[in-house]
Order: sequence, then C-alpha cells, then structure tokens
Amino acid sequence: MSITQSFLLAMKNLMLSKMRSLLTMLGIIIGVAAVITIISLGDGMSLYVEEQFESMGSNLIVASVTSQSTARKAEPEDFYQLVDEHPDALAAVSPYVPANAPLKFGTESYYSTSVIGVAETYGKISSAELEEGRYLQYLDVESMNQVCVIGSYVANNIMGGNALGNTLRIGGNTYTVVGVLKEKTGSYQGSEDDSVYIPYTNATRLNRSSMISGYYFSAVDETQMDTAQWLVEQKLYAIYQDEDSYYVMNMAQVLSMMDSVMGMITTILVAIAAISLMVGGIGIMNIMLVTVTERTREIGIRKSLGAKRKDIRTQFIIEAGATSAVGGVIGIALGSAMSGVVGNLLNISAAASVKAIVVAFSVSVAIGVVFGYLPANKAAKLNPIDALRYE
Repeated sequence: MSITQSFLLAMKNLMLSKMRSLLTMLGIIIGVAAVITIISLGDGMSLYVEEQFESMGSNLIVASVTSQSTARKAEPEDFYQLVDEHPDALAAVSPYVPANAPLKFGTESYYSTSVIGVAETYGKISSAELEEGRYLQYLDVESMNQVCVIGSYVANNIMGGNALGNTLRIGGNTYTVVGVLKEKTGSYQGSEDDSVYIPYTNATRLNRSSMISGYYFSAVDETQMDTAQWLVEQKLYAIYQDEDSYYVMNMAQVLSMMDSVMGMITTILVAIAAISLMVGGIGIMNIMLVTVTERTREIGIRKSLGAKRKDIRTQFIIEAGATSAVGGVIGIALGSAMSGVVGNLLNISAAASVKAIVVAFSVSVAIGVVFGYLPANKAAKLNPIDALRYE
C-alpha cells in the first residue's frame, strides 16, 4: 500500500467515526489554538510597545531622580545649561512632572486621564504634532499661566470635539485649552492621547512640592544617543555624587528590555500551552492502541497477503499523523479567530503569523507521528496466524 493510499484510508477511517475522531484530536486542537493565540498576541503586544515608544520620539532619553536628599538637588536650570553647552549632542530638555490632580469637565471627573507638567520644549522632544491651536510657550511656564494642551481622546471623547478655547478644571483651577494634539496611539482611554499637558511650574504647585524627579531629553540624532546619555549621567553624578540616586535610559534600551521581557513571557506561555499538545499526543496514542485492537483481523489478512512489518507500521503512523494534522488545521483556524477577537478586545494588532502557523502545524504532525509509533509498532509485530484467529 502506497503512502497516498494509506493517507486516504486514514481520512476515510476519520470520517467513519466523526465523534471519536474529534475527541481524539481535541488535545491537539486546543494546544495548537493556544500556541497560535499566544504567539500572535505576543507579536501584537511587542508591536504595540514598539509603536508606543516610537511615538515618544526615537531620540528620547529619560532621566529619573530617585534621591530624596534636600542637600543636593537637580534644578531645571542645570539641564537647560547642559543643553546650551552641548548643542552638538543634546537638542532639548523638558522637566516631566505627573500632576496629582484629577481632570474635571462639566460635572464629570476623569481619573484615567494623565495630567502632566512639561516645558515648552516637550512638544519637540516627543514629536507631538498639533491638530489646532498652539503648544505651551516659555511665557506660560515662567508666568504659570493656566493653559493646557490636550490629546485627541480628551478633545473628542471628553470635550465633545469643541475643545480649543474651552476650559476644564484641574485640581480646582480653571485651565484654558490652547492646543489640541494629533492622534498618536489610537485615541483610546488611558493612551497617550488621553493626556493633558500643563506648564511644569503649575504641576509642581498642584503637587505641593518643588521636587522634579523626571526629565526628558532629546538627542540631536540617533548617532549622538550614547554621547547625549553620557553627558546627562555625568551631570547627575556631579550633582548627587552617587550613581544610585538616579538612572538614565534611552528609548533603544527601554525597547530592547521590553522586547526581552515580552519574548520571555511569550516563551513561557507557549511552553505551558504545549502541554496540551503532549496531552493530545497521549490521546492519539491511546485511541490508536484501541484501533489496532479493533483491526487485528484486518492486520492479519494484510500480512497473509504479503504485507511486511514496515508496511503495517507505516500505515498506522500515517493514520496517527493524519489525525494530528487535521486537528492542527482546525486548531490553526480556531487560534487565528481567537487571536483576532482577543486582539480587538485589547486594542492591539494580533494576526496569526505564517511562522506561528507553520511551527504549530509541524509540531502537531510530529506529535502524531511520535505518539503513533508505539501503536504502529505493536500492529507490525502481530503474529499473522494469531491475528487471523482474533475475534
């Protein structure tokens, strides 16, 4: 019997007992679907994180001060001076001060919206583009003007699309909207578009603290990233004399770290999902052992007609492989559908990749072949006389 004939016979046997075949393939279906879904969501999440960081500016350097010492304290003027002294490496700097105050528009309060204090240079650093109006200006920061620039989500979903010139309340104070930013990250709740930017001098007043723990720098270009980061680190060390009092990271380092973390998490989840494939393989082996017992007389007839051990072994291995292959195809379809549904719920792009499909299908077929070898070998070793006499 040729391989093609063995495959057609295997498909025929699957169709003869549809329910048993489905139950046999269930472990493979669940395992493949889980692997496809996890890999797709992992890829989608990595792409989402990459887009988030790119939207913040590819030349971005973030400096965070962790020291609580009042004896040594970094001031914005220190970093403005640093930028002025090194225009070949550093393009701009802005304090970054999250304000501890909820946003209120009309009678509603919006606690998920980020209120952030920045300088007039932050728009350049973050590559923010204006939809209408203007960005914060030097005078706004120095005079602590109660003006703000808002993201597209705030403009459209909170202020109803009529934002420019309108007012909202932050920490009990009335702020006038002077600018609306273009959409950057999909304009959904909690995204970067769900943000309000005010002068950092106002944010420190709202926080009742003059401590500024975050600074955003922009390097002149990507070739100057290392130099710019070194200059910032040297400045901070000169102020605090302790490397544990601060940390400085650029976007390339953050993205690399996030990719490593996401890759590790995805690998662990795929390994857990692969347990279902092993369970599916055991299920196939058990059913194939039952099938060999049921078809003992058929095996005896084939052997009496001249079939060799390898012919019988090949037939049952192909049948086991075909069973797992069909389960793999169903699992791929189910996993692709689940990836799309879950991706939409999480607002990320999670389409099943060709690589994930090929790997999942190959592994499912391999599991069928490996776990089908024991029943196939048992069938091949049956004594033809005993097999013919089996009832």
